[in-house]
Amino acid sequence: MGQRRQRAATGLAMACVFWLGSVSFAVGQPADTPPRPDPGAPIFPLARDYQPAPGIGFRVVSIMSEGVRLHGELFYLEGDEGKKLPTIIMAHGWGGVAAAFRRDATELAQAGYLVIIFDYRGWGESDARVILTGPGPAGSGNEKIVAEVQPIRGYIDPFEQVDDWFNVIDWAAGEPMADIGRLGLRGSSYSGGHVVYVASRDPRVKAIVSQVGGIASRPESAPTGPYARAAHDQATRMARGEAGYPAPGSKVVGALTGAPVGDKLWRYWPNEEASHLTAAALFIVAEHEELFSNQTNAQRAYERATGPKKFVVIPGIKHYGIYNEARGQAIKLAIDWFDQHLKN
Repeated sequence: MGQRRQRAATGLAMACVFWLGSVSFAVGQPADTPPRPDPGAPIFPLARDYQPAPGIGFRVVSIMSEGVRLHGELFYLEGDEGKKLPTIIMAHGWGGVAAAFRRDATELAQAGYLVIIFDYRGWGESDARVILTGPGPAGSGNEKIVAEVQPIRGYIDPFEQVDDWFNVIDWAAGEPMADIGRLGLRGSSYSGGHVVYVASRDPRVKAIVSQVGGIASRPESAPTGPYARAAHDQATRMARGEAGYPAPGSKVVGALTGAPVGDKLWRYWPNEEASHLTAAALFIVAEHEELFSNQTNAQRAYERATGPKKFVVIPGIKHYGIYNEARGQAIKLAIDWFDQHLKN
């Protein structure tokens, strides 16, 4: 049984490499931060230890997403305290944390926005979803029970992640400082696909920025080879209770932190929603993108989008250049886009 599980795990890793590389997102470092010099060392302070820039209001909030507490952070100009502001929501990509966006959130706040960044369930400072470790006690309704449970962290489930986006939008609708009529989303790398999916389904979103986005399309033919079989086998074993969730922070897809759950990546095609995207959409890509095809990701989504749209290629950079040498250019493009569509 141990050898069988090892073969299945290896096959799943190959499946993800094939799927992500050919359709949406290839192997590499965590998708929303530059490579760490020391993978074992924290590179961002916890919220309790974080000191915002002078003049920036900073507040930690709790956001409930399907019963799980998400960690959120708000940024705004101190002089705008209590005002209703155009609002931008941001979240990280594959295997990252919200804290990686604090610098960008600060610059957006300095431009006059209320900015909300958050961690997905099971990541960063958010709580984890819990699952029963055995059969639950019989009950007749929603009464409280005592049971043994296990928190699950550090895995990739795109459907859970987009639900977290929707719930953060719902939370923002009740925030006195958020002008929900002037709402924008900004996603990077894997979350660059999430914002396309979410905005196409929630008319409250008026503008998005998707930078170096992995925006998967429906495959031209149903995957039936060994890679698909490995992913489906993993999903089958989970459904039959023969396998659990991936270990926290597993690296089965190259150096990406966080293993995908079962075959869910094979069923998540945010690019298919782009034809319903009416929000103003800015797509920013790296000229020398090495993790996936710009043509079948951001460019295809741009061509399908039906609202105001713009496609920008940043010359001379690869994927992670968006967080390094081109970060300043990227955030300026985002601010200009949001100013045009959320302020004017």
